Amino acid sequence: MSANSVAAESQNYASRFVKLAWLSLAQLVRSPSHSRRAEAARRAARQVLWLSAGLGAAIIVLMYAIDAWEIAQMPKRGTPSLWWVRILTDFGKDEYVLAVLAGLLIAVAIVSPALRGIQRSLLLGLGTRLQFIFCAVAVSSLVTEVLKYSIGRGRPFVGGEANVFLFSHFADSSAYYSFPSGHATTAFALAFAVSVVWPRARLAMAVYALIIAATRLVLLAHHPSDVVAGAMVGIIGAMFVRYWFAARRLGFAIQRDGSIVTLVGPSSGRLKRVARGAFAP
Repeated sequence: MSANSVAAESQNYASRFVKLAWLSLAQLVRSPSHSRRAEAARRAARQVLWLSAGLGAAIIVLMYAIDAWEIAQMPKRGTPSLWWVRILTDFGKDEYVLAVLAGLLIAVAIVSPALRGIQRSLLLGLGTRLQFIFCAVAVSSLVTEVLKYSIGRGRPFVGGEANVFLFSHFADSSAYYSFPSGHATTAFALAFAVSVVWPRARLAMAVYALIIAATRLVLLAHHPSDVVAGAMVGIIGAMFVRYWFAARRLGFAIQRDGSIVTLVGPSSGRLKRVARGAFAP
């Protein structure tokens, strides 16, 4: 292949890459077009209301009846034997989860312009689902950061005692970033998002989210009510993002009763064949 041909092909690839990146962003912010989005909004609002009422009541009960007792049962903060728990809990850190998802999105964006036909369509379908999962975690985490700063609840034993009602609003200190739990938000947002895209992973993702939540308690990073609040924010945030995508016909469909269902996506077998074709010499 001549130098001119290589240069032309590279320029063509760069043009397709820029166009793909622009279209991916534009489709997320375009006006909603689904004719049943109002029904979906009403149904989602009812679900959020019931979820908020149930988990909100649980948070109040935990704060008054369980939080102080639970943190008193945990090992002291910094216990050497808990090194493995400190490693495990990082799998729920929003920066790490978002970095992995961003890396996957970048990989899809790099490979897609070089493909044609069904291979390109399959990979772009995967990209849309990764966009949804990334946005579900990112939006939920952003809401949690705002709540942490505004509420300013002290972490367990901040101040030297088990005062579960120690608050310092807008303190801008990690010691008062207890409510809600950021790790729980990330874990449950990720679990919900992955589960609606790939239902077969539902059990594994539920176990993952519960393990991350448990590590926050064992490490005395949060009270039980913080973890439940984080789970609530994560699930509701992911539900909002799912509605946002469905209203724009991205990866989801809205049925007559307003329920949101996931569109059939590429199977793992077909994606493997696409990957082999993309990286074959």
